[in-house]
Amino acid sequence: MVLNEDAYYMGLALRQAEQALEEDEIPVGAVVVCQGKIVAKAFNQTEILTDVTAHAEMLAITSAAQTIGGKYLKDCTLYVTLEPCLMCAGALYWSQLGRLVFGALEEKRGFRALGSTVLHPKTEIIGGILAEESEALLKEFFSRKR
Repeated sequence: MVLNEDAYYMGLALRQAEQALEEDEIPVGAVVVCQGKIVAKAFNQTEILTDVTAHAEMLAITSAAQTIGGKYLKDCTLYVTLEPCLMCAGALYWSQLGRLVFGALEEKRGFRALGSTVLHPKTEIIGGILAEESEALLKEFFSRKR
């Protein structure tokens, strides 16, 4: 994929994050693309579902696997507005995700900040796509909470 496609799909993930913000959830959104088709969209729903595991990535992985009819996402790209946490990175490992594209860095709880190489060795990782827009949503959410 080229950068323009990455920006396009990350823009769709940002729309999911905006939906999370409207629902008073931490604004993280995700989109899974497989062979040029969107197979899943999700946003954080930990409050709505009263489930600490209901991160955008986890919901998107489940939805994508159901859509494609298999548990492995080798031919898929996950676009997520924030660097995945260790829990989500572990799930991405087990799904054998082909490519991860994220927006903002998660300096405290992101899988890379924790020194983890938990993603599958074949997973391509690209960070910083529309990072400023992703960070702006997060700042807006947390400023409302203070």
